[in-house]
Amino acid sequence: MKKILITGENSYVGKSLEKWLGKYPERYSIDSISLRNDSWKEKEFSEYDVVFHAVGIAHIKETKENADLYYKINRDMAYEVAQKAKGEGVQQFIFLSSMSVYGIETGVIDKNSPLKPKTNYGKSKLQAEGLIKTLADEKYNIVIVRPPMIYGKGCKGNYSRLAKMALKFPLFPSIENKRSMIYIENLCEFLRFLIDDSKSGIFFPQNKEYVCTSEMVKIIAEVHEKRIRMIKLLNPLLRLINTSTLNKVFGNLYYDKEISNIKKHYCLLDFKSTISETEKRVKK
Repeated sequence: MKKILITGENSYVGKSLEKWLGKYPERYSIDSISLRNDSWKEKEFSEYDVVFHAVGIAHIKETKENADLYYKINRDMAYEVAQKAKGEGVQQFIFLSSMSVYGIETGVIDKNSPLKPKTNYGKSKLQAEGLIKTLADEKYNIVIVRPPMIYGKGCKGNYSRLAKMALKFPLFPSIENKRSMIYIENLCEFLRFLIDDSKSGIFFPQNKEYVCTSEMVKIIAEVHEKRIRMIKLLNPLLRLINTSTLNKVFGNLYYDKEISNIKKHYCLLDFKSTISETEKRVKK
């Protein structure tokens, strides 16, 4: 049995992983702790085989006033937890990073893509990666996971905003694009494999299928038995308006599938099924 400590007891991915691994009580023992105050520093890590670090600041607007907070939480705290885990004999440390370390809004990311984050979120995650990797040795496996957009029941972020649009508007632009995304249960299964195999290295999990934003909105509407019409009338105008928000919605941003292959079947549901499962929470 593997003993796992999840830091960030209220984090979306942390709670989801704890629930997922809880289906195998004979194989995993899971605890979670909060890092909101310094009491975690008194916690004994020596009884655990794995620490999964899910604490981080993500879904808040970046300002000059909160810039320092990104580095304090996403970088400094992550490194401090990783140091404590190593010092107390933990065998594997899994750090939840982000696609944001590449700093691009459109394009394909492959094994040769440069790391040039533009936001404090991306910069703090990349700096944390660099510090944590220095701790790796033959007895301490460091895992960096850089997921694309995560979605699922209760997940915050761009998916929930698009879902609201799918239910509110009768028309939506019909644009063909490709985006990497990962359903939360697919991500949890991926993390389970990393734990089982005591992996180390940098990983890029994603769904089997690339996602077309227009198709995703259409499927969301269908799940709720809402009619939404896809139109191409505004497409030329949308292509001319080069804003960050539009790029995040309609641009291409995806991982080359070659870097996501760990030769294990971690995508348990196809894309349409994942949307159905996600939207069950709000379907009347």
